[in-house]
Amino acid sequence: MTTYVQRNQPSGVPPLELTGERTLPDVPEENYWYRRHLAVYRWIAARCGGLRVVDMACGEGYGSAVLAEHAAEVTGVDANPEAHEHARLRYGRAGLRFERGLVEEWHDGAPWDAIVFLQTIEHVTDPAAMLRRFGRLLSPGGVVYVSTPNRLTLAPAGADRSDNPWHVREYTPQEYLDLVAPAFGSVELLGLFHARKLRAHELALRLGWDRAQAGLRITRPFYDRFVPAISERDFELRGGSLERSLDLLAVCRP
Repeated sequence: MTTYVQRNQPSGVPPLELTGERTLPDVPEENYWYRRHLAVYRWIAARCGGLRVVDMACGEGYGSAVLAEHAAEVTGVDANPEAHEHARLRYGRAGLRFERGLVEEWHDGAPWDAIVFLQTIEHVTDPAAMLRRFGRLLSPGGVVYVSTPNRLTLAPAGADRSDNPWHVREYTPQEYLDLVAPAFGSVELLGLFHARKLRAHELALRLGWDRAQAGLRITRPFYDRFVPAISERDFELRGGSLERSLDLLAVCRP
């Protein structure tokens, strides 16, 4: 089994190993997933100017650092000791701190203007209780951003879930809305889709590109170049029909 570890970390920052539980930057083979998550963080960050923000289950810390480019104050919270130590050492800047703790219990600094909880609720055994708790940690007029993969595009057709061993439950768009809506006064549900070169690649696959590259024996060389070149601009968030979306983002207000 191939092991992937972060490359080119700053001096004194221990690299993290890719386990599948969380995505990481600086692993070329993981770049698609990293950029897919980063696109959502950047969209949220642009809406957090001057706010106090907590990034729950922040993992490696890259998302908290993006939020801190706009927010007045960001706290990244994660229970994993290796991820916490890595984030603390790598992403030092004014207005950004990292705390080690369970998101089910952590509440320091509440109330918060915004709570960010991305690609994690599918790991939670009691997600409804978690969402209600986030609502109680909000300041008046605050907002909670919660994302999850869309089961309809992640899992095989007709399956109840994908083969990701870390996921407790995966949701269709309607199931996700049914989960989130009872905890908040209003919920806007958006979907993440391919854009730019990923959209072009998607169309090419429908036209038989996978068979053509296999016949030419260029599959490995092509993807060795294509995957590291993906950027967050190759994804877009939008509303409308979400059945074919990659991920679902709930924007929740009390």
